[in-house]
Amino acid sequence: QVQLVESGGGLVQAGGSLRLSCVVSGRTFGGYIMGWFRQAPGKEREFVAAISWSGDSLTYANTVKDRFTISRDNAKNTVYLQMNSLKPEDTAVYYCTADRSRWDRPNYWGQGTQVTVSS
Repeated sequence: QVQLVESGGGLVQAGGSLRLSCVVSGRTFGGYIMGWFRQAPGKEREFVAAISWSGDSLTYANTVKDRFTISRDNAKNTVYLQMNSLKPEDTAVYYCTADRSRWDRPNYWGQGTQVTVSS
């Protein structure tokens, strides 16, 4: 079993930055594809970013490309999402995810952290 715990959410003004963190426990962290999804009020959950277990393959949604950066520190069992130039439409609950082989349909999810961007 894999446990994912996110942190770093909060309230920020448009144009500001936040960094989300996700600590993984329960299994070998290095073997998992890690990702971030988000869900805004009244909308479906959507993919944000993913990173391979080695860190050399990155995938981003078009809506966040060039503003968000995903990274991981396997020694700390942690994955990060650096969010810059935040927009009100980035407001959502952000979920950390993990899976052995699929970045688009992950098997493990965290509880989520709220990010609110004010205009």
